[in-house]
Amino acid sequence: MKYAFVGLGHRAQMYVDALLGEWRDAGTIAALCDGNRTRMDYYVERIGHEVPCFAPGEFGKVLELADAVIVTTVDATHARYVCAALDAGRDVIVEKPLTVDAEGCAAIAAAAERSSGKLIVTFNYRYSPRNSAVRRVLMEGAIGEVTSVHFEWMLDTIHGADYFRRWHRERANSGGLLVHKSTHHFDLVNWWIDAAPELVFAQTDLRFYGAENARKRGLAQRPERGQGAPGLGTDPFILDISADPRLKRLYLDAEHEDGYIRDQDVFGEGITIDDNMSVLVRYSNRAVLTYSLHAHAPWEGYRVAFNGTAGRLELDVVEREWTPPHAAIDPSAASKEHAAGSWERLTLRRHWSQPEEVPIERGAGGHGGGDRLLLNDVFRGPDDDPLARQAGYRDGIRSVLTGVAATTAARTGAPVHLVDDGTRLR
Repeated sequence: MKYAFVGLGHRAQMYVDALLGEWRDAGTIAALCDGNRTRMDYYVERIGHEVPCFAPGEFGKVLELADAVIVTTVDATHARYVCAALDAGRDVIVEKPLTVDAEGCAAIAAAAERSSGKLIVTFNYRYSPRNSAVRRVLMEGAIGEVTSVHFEWMLDTIHGADYFRRWHRERANSGGLLVHKSTHHFDLVNWWIDAAPELVFAQTDLRFYGAENARKRGLAQRPERGQGAPGLGTDPFILDISADPRLKRLYLDAEHEDGYIRDQDVFGEGITIDDNMSVLVRYSNRAVLTYSLHAHAPWEGYRVAFNGTAGRLELDVVEREWTPPHAAIDPSAASKEHAAGSWERLTLRRHWSQPEEVPIERGAGGHGGGDRLLLNDVFRGPDDDPLARQAGYRDGIRSVLTGVAATTAARTGAPVHLVDDGTRLR
């Protein structure tokens, strides 16, 4: 199998490294496509030999060299490349979110239906052992029929802040965090309870990041970016992009070509996404979800609870116990502290019974071994998986449209209906 990559930011590296390592027998890297030659050169060096490189306007030439295309571009451009590849009969592997709006969803659905190619959306959270364990317990009927789900996700001031200093800060690029980030979470719920979203209501706001909030809190006027800033090395919100060799090569060394600034001030002007979101969703099986996403928490993790006719299932995950103030200054040290301060617990509470802790079998690698399982499905095909973890375009559409519906509901103050098994807005 010959693979082409379009979009050569940091998200591409997991797939490039997979094809250079454990999955080298699954195929070769046949072409790279990006608007920035410096970033493509970084990956050519990593690959270790010359690979044909193309600008976005030459995507047709890319398709001529490939059997499959891996799409890791800016979210708002996904639909363009996905549809072109499908129409050429190529298989497509696309990072979440599948796209950012209803129009993109409709275009991808039509292309997928008429194409001989297969589309996979890489929802790696499905493969995380703790999330797979939840699916297994619910499928076994341990709490009966699920009636409601309560899901709270906390992004701390390392991870959460990063969305506000890069291209994600503009809704036109990312669809906002209810699309870019929450698509993971909405997909998990759809998959966990095996149901489609039907009705969505939401409230959202920008309360912490952005220039207006900084002025309200009396913060002094801030530099537009991290490099050269007076607070570089002391301000926990100023990213030192030069401290991470990979970020330096991919972004700082490449910005002269396209002007993309990776270390913008999180309290600057031009932020059009929200940092506090609350969503209500009703599903086709009458279950109801209450969901919240908070992007400036002092710790990172999530809590999800399922209420059922026979009991309750609770998953508690701490990915980082606290946020060290030097995190943006020294990302590698923060990553080590991230691993050291993490824990997870899955608790089953049946009616009239003592609570039971459900074991979670972890593997090696990212997301408790989940990334390795995902890559195996992507490059070698899924085995007979009773959990049905591999996601197709309909799964991608349902999760995106839940976020799109929530964003619309927050803007209009009215609930939004989804139809056709959650794949279209009414």
